[in-house]
Amino acid sequence: MQVIDLTEKHKELYFQCLEDWSEEMKETGDHKACWYEKIKDKGLRVKLALDEKGEVGGMIQYIPVEYAPIEGTDLYFVNCIWVHGHKKGRGNFQKKGMGKALIRAAEEDVKTKGAEGLAAWGLALPIWMKASWFKKQGYRKVDRQGIQVLLWKPFMQDAIPPKWIRQKKKPEKQKGKVVVTALLNGWCSAQNIIFERAKRAAAELGDRVVFQEINTFNRDTFLEWGISDALFIDDKQMTSGPPPSYKKIKKRIAKRMKKIS
Repeated sequence: MQVIDLTEKHKELYFQCLEDWSEEMKETGDHKACWYEKIKDKGLRVKLALDEKGEVGGMIQYIPVEYAPIEGTDLYFVNCIWVHGHKKGRGNFQKKGMGKALIRAAEEDVKTKGAEGLAAWGLALPIWMKASWFKKQGYRKVDRQGIQVLLWKPFMQDAIPPKWIRQKKKPEKQKGKVVVTALLNGWCSAQNIIFERAKRAAAELGDRVVFQEINTFNRDTFLEWGISDALFIDDKQMTSGPPPSYKKIKKRIAKRMKKIS
């Protein structure tokens, strides 16, 4: 196994989160590529894990804390770490040590850049990006929002623990309209899929539906809302993991339309 930096050869695969076989990935638009172009010179780091045949089986991406959904000093933040585990497409690369190799490579990388620690988010439920996995790698819980756990590994004794930036704002309603508000950062393909599905559903339901896009890559906008990626129908937030289907989103909007008619 080998861990390498992202190459031009593997960019499209990275934009598709290693799931180039997936029909869902065709719904992501170009948001991940646009996000990459905006942040690639601001400290974004991407590493890939290759097996003995040179096949990409895992990836990790991490950014300086200044662009992350947390408060912190001299830290980097893991947006995601993912080892392909589907039987489809590339096949299952899990349980081969790729995740451990990727997180160790990231830690060593940010140490050379003077970082005082590496933070990551994990889920309290055993679904994906499991907090329990990070704990096994030596990470400690420092904050929590719902099922999202913020963990970190300090490299220095006097490093300051990070904390979540919390939601500050909800969309406002409009009389006689259903307002569909999609907050989008661009880094996550799953959230990009939700955005595209909601935009399409809103457009198909006519002029009684207002679609509002909020670009949270802009740091001031993100801090105003305190939330990076989300979908609201009026002031009610839809669950975003796993991504709700287009049919479900459209049905939820239509249901809200009936209530205001």
